[in-house]
Amino acid sequence: MKEPTVRGQVTEILPNSLFRVKLEGGNEIIAHLAGKLRMHHIRVMTGDNVSLVLSPEGEKGRIVYRI
Repeated sequence: MKEPTVRGQVTEILPNSLFRVKLEGGNEIIAHLAGKLRMHHIRVMTGDNVSLVLSPEGEKGRIVYRI
């Protein structure tokens, strides 16, 4: 089963491969890179639009695609 994704924009790069992402709804969350992005050395910079999967609590996310 495929997880629902949301879109957001990277606003800040944090230490330890974490990113602050502003979601389309206006909320800000902390997100990390998915394994495939890390494995293929995909760079995510400030201002990039990304697609993420939220945790069940909705406080954290995993970046799965750079748009």
